[in-house]
Amino acid sequence: MNYFEFYDIPVSFTVDEPALRRTFYENSKKYHPDFHTRSDETQQARMLELSTLNTEAFHTLSDFDRRMQYILKMEGLLQDDSQQSVGQDFLADMMDINENLMELEFEFDPERFSATEKAVDTLEKTLLDGIRPTLDNYRANTGTRDDLQRVLEFFLKKRYLLRIRENLSKFAPRAGMAEW
Repeated sequence: MNYFEFYDIPVSFTVDEPALRRTFYENSKKYHPDFHTRSDETQQARMLELSTLNTEAFHTLSDFDRRMQYILKMEGLLQDDSQQSVGQDFLADMMDINENLMELEFEFDPERFSATEKAVDTLEKTLLDGIRPTLDNYRANTGTRDDLQRVLEFFLKKRYLLRIRENLSKFAPRAGMAEW
């Protein structure tokens, strides 16, 4: 049973988060092992399993990136053991940002840091705006393989940008000191 089936909701990149939270709390009460202490061992083990499944499902489905990754894995487009790349066009577009990161490594410059951070923000927003209609309208029973492929490309690019953000975060303390 996948997480969407467990919560009895359609496979979608967008979810009704308040409804998801309500279902999580209902399931938490229903399956929590403390409420089944008088049950036999088999039933107690089953409740522990369902309680764990409830927690894992909630953490995955309530987080946009995890939910996207989960669907892409369910559909067989994202594998754990393979290095999937973002494509040469995107990497070429990222050259300036990567060059700025290298320059920041050698010599910190608050203006370069700020410009790089802004460039990443802008690129991420542009990517999200471009994929938003697909994300909002996708349902497993009506979505196409092309839709999923576009989401995969977005996911991989977003993951790449996350690594850049992690690199930028190394410079954040210096950026804060520059404001003094």
